Amino acid sequence: MTDEILNEREIEYFISSWKLIPSTGGVFDVLVNGELVFSKKAVGRHAEPGEVRAGIQKVLDTVRPADFELAAK
Repeated sequence: MTDEILNEREIEYFISSWKLIPSTGGVFDVLVNGELVFSKKAVGRHAEPGEVRAGIQKVLDTVRPADFELAAK
């Protein structure tokens, strides 16, 4: 899960903060810019591959300009 999130520069560019909040019993929440993206407790299971990334993209779609293109390094 972390590789698919942390290795993508566009995600990094628009996130002011993100938190993985662990709890007891393997339960965790993922918040991006203060918005809940995934809660293992709420859904009762681990995230499917790409599910957390898709949630992050959904949050970023609300802040990313429609014409934004990340310049290559």
